[in-house]
Amino acid sequence: MTHHTTQSPQFFLTAPSPCPYIEGQFERKVFTHLVGDKAPEMNDLLTQGGFRRSQNIAYRPACESCRACVSVRILAGEFQATKNMRRVIQRNSDLIGAMHDAEPSTEQYSLFRRYLDARHRKGGMSDMTVLDYAMMVEDTHVDTKIIEYRKRGPDSFITGRGQGELIAVALSDKMADGMSMVYSYFNPDFEDRSLGTFMILDHIARARAAGLPHVYLGYWVNGSRKMSYKVRFMPQEHLGPRGWERYEHEAV
Repeated sequence: MTHHTTQSPQFFLTAPSPCPYIEGQFERKVFTHLVGDKAPEMNDLLTQGGFRRSQNIAYRPACESCRACVSVRILAGEFQATKNMRRVIQRNSDLIGAMHDAEPSTEQYSLFRRYLDARHRKGGMSDMTVLDYAMMVEDTHVDTKIIEYRKRGPDSFITGRGQGELIAVALSDKMADGMSMVYSYFNPDFEDRSLGTFMILDHIARARAAGLPHVYLGYWVNGSRKMSYKVRFMPQEHLGPRGWERYEHEAV
């Protein structure tokens, strides 16, 4: 049996596989296991070093000839919503997000399947079963939360919970220096609400309220349309050879 410790984590390298973002490129990842009592501390350190979490695995790109994937984190305390973002907040003012421990439900999976079938039918997650989804949510040794977004009910201001159908869900890790958005999905019938943007804005507000400086968004790939939204949330920092550096870009 292999034992993993905080002092000497073991890292592994995947075999090359086609890159999902840049045609003609091949990706490789370096990864390690996040298990045991020290997993939250290790997750903090690795996330600050450009890793992402998937279940009990922390990984980051290790491609031989490409450095297009860049880790991005929003500076929550300095963030100011653009005019378009303020419209998104207003458009979703009838929603309330309830945060609780990472526990899957059939209602979540039903929404998850609708989202995948509408937006990512040919993606790598398209064949995930209800058990696969449960593992994605539950298989964590860090402080992982589920935020469910529903329409406000008459008692929302008392209980803090919305009522009605589930409209959007975010799976996120709470860390010492911020929140890391692991995965989010929403009802594709409400595309005009810009729910993906709204959930990021909600995470920024939650981080700021908790006094946490960062919201980690994962990887931005310059030139990839599906990743372009990540550089709209300013100010932010990108992880490069000299560490985290402020990235200047005009938000819209």
